[in-house]
Amino acid sequence: MSENSFSRELRLLTPTHFENVFQQAIPSVSPQLTILARFNNLEHPRIGITLSKKRVKKAHDRNRVKRLIRESFRLKQHQLPNADIVVVGKSGLDKMTNEQIMLLLEKLWKKLSHRCAQSQSA
Repeated sequence: MSENSFSRELRLLTPTHFENVFQQAIPSVSPQLTILARFNNLEHPRIGITLSKKRVKKAHDRNRVKRLIRESFRLKQHQLPNADIVVVGKSGLDKMTNEQIMLLLEKLWKKLSHRCAQSQSA
């Protein structure tokens, strides 16, 4: 497996995985995105993405945003804590450019890593 791959084992696949994260989540929030994390017992982080039609109306916009989130996660996965992560899209996300979304994700990954480190030491 290459260092920055995005294999099946890095994804949350079942509704149970998502529900598990929602129960006791560590949040990282912005007006357009919410990232929720919960520690897992694995050696790596896993990600799940939820973008509703209500928030991001057009399919091509949802696909673009998901692609950007996956790419950002793929590049940052080695700096993230071993946690199950759910990214929730909010209204206004489809109006942002690719660069704005990537910068926002960068900021939220840092905030999430910081909060996870704080909760582990507490």
